[in-house]
Amino acid sequence: MRHFLTLLDITPEEARHILKRAAKIKRKLRQGKSHHVLAGKTLGMIFDKASTRTRVSFEVGMYQLGGHALFLHSETTQLGRGEPIADSARVLSSMVDGVMIRTYGHEIVQEFAKHSSVPVINGLTDLTHPCQVLADVFTYEEKRGSIEGKTVAWIGDGNNMAHSWVNGAVSFGYRLNIACPPGYCPDESLLDAARAVGAQITHCDNPIDAVKDADLVSTDVWASMGMEDEQAQREKAFAGFQVDARVMSFANPDALFMHCLPAHRGEEVAASVIDGPQSVVWDEAENRLHAQKALLEFLLADKEAE
Repeated sequence: MRHFLTLLDITPEEARHILKRAAKIKRKLRQGKSHHVLAGKTLGMIFDKASTRTRVSFEVGMYQLGGHALFLHSETTQLGRGEPIADSARVLSSMVDGVMIRTYGHEIVQEFAKHSSVPVINGLTDLTHPCQVLADVFTYEEKRGSIEGKTVAWIGDGNNMAHSWVNGAVSFGYRLNIACPPGYCPDESLLDAARAVGAQITHCDNPIDAVKDADLVSTDVWASMGMEDEQAQREKAFAGFQVDARVMSFANPDALFMHCLPAHRGEEVAASVIDGPQSVVWDEAENRLHAQKALLEFLLADKEAE
């Protein structure tokens, strides 16, 4: 049994295998071929945070794989009434074949996984968002080939997405340039751990330095879910960190732009960029479905279908 709480829970070779399977599974779907490798299996989905892409991609993904996804909101389950996480984990994992959790503190998914008898998938925590980066790397490689040795620029908040790009530098071998305002940088211990195993990660003082010769530029909202009361403060801190046409002009001419969505045009990204020719955000969003189907197959299937 395996859990997927961060990208580092799978080896680089396993990450590569999942993306290879994602490409094959996507082709089969386009060809109208069924792929019911999870027939009879059920995924319990626990949501503490609002969701569009995560819920739809996992729910549709399980259906297309022949299984079933069960939506559970914390406010309408005993978790919302204070039942210990360990108790909920023991009970729920006795009835389903896997659990996906989208929540706040990373310690919640860690505690759940500790007491679960089935695989647990991190659908997002405040620390990491590994499923998104799987889809992002898959999208880049669909468009441009292998990401290994390429340069990724992260602009903005040192949040869960930034942390997952850091972990991805370990898994996929790209160089990562990070530009964040003072006080909003990624977790230092996470950066140190990635560099200790050879990841090439550079902290830049401004977006221009980060995107120079970049092959991929990515950003996220300045105030993530749960930080809405910091919006005004963050708008001041992040002034000058918008990804606009001038910033993109310093990247390689064929550089791609990504955003995990939802986006705030005019804040972290200019409309001309996210709606422009270098943007692949819609392909990126769709590829959550295909990358996660491959992940579900990897974690839950008794064996891979052809």
